[in-house]
Amino acid sequence: MSTRRFSHAGTALLHRLREPAPPRPERCEFCGLDLPPGHRHLVDTEERALTCACTACGLLFQQPGASDGRYRSVPARCLVDPDGPLDERSWSVLGIPVGTAFLFRNAALDRLLACYPGPAGATESELDEEAWQRALGESRLAAALEPDVEALLLRRDGGLVECFLVPIDVCYELVGRLRLCWHGFDGGAEARAELDAFFARLAVRARPLPAEVTA
Repeated sequence: MSTRRFSHAGTALLHRLREPAPPRPERCEFCGLDLPPGHRHLVDTEERALTCACTACGLLFQQPGASDGRYRSVPARCLVDPDGPLDERSWSVLGIPVGTAFLFRNAALDRLLACYPGPAGATESELDEEAWQRALGESRLAAALEPDVEALLLRRDGGLVECFLVPIDVCYELVGRLRLCWHGFDGGAEARAELDAFFARLAVRARPLPAEVTA
């Protein structure tokens, strides 16, 4: 009996050892607290990186003068402007070479940047200020955009250009999702399906841009 019990216990132990370890929860970069899925992020403007934060630390860095402006809290809003859609002309003026991109302003560099998701992550390029003004100078979404922490997420599909104002971490979530399923030159069917599902969720989440909105 004792031998069988040992055998059963040993077999169970081997099964547990063969199973992948559960992922460790992410932790707040400032206080070390374990974080739940969907936790908030800050932008480290010096390192140009996203930083995980708990609710308390995130609120702390929202105070005026906190960290001398190095860390900026990423807003939660997701907006769309039904009255100001982008068209083919705007897309052409921006010179975006692929079907999906996100655009944002880097305050420290004082530059407009475009990032294109792909198999290696996000490819970054600088945007011409004049082209931005010609394509987006009349866009209320572009006018409401907060530097560093928000982006315009654009997708061109069959002549239709979708445009959402989103938290910058949403864009990097999309980059990560596409990297996991990208195949071949254009991403393949799995990446296209992921892209369709991602933008469908954004369409449900997004709220119309208020009549009066400031960055």
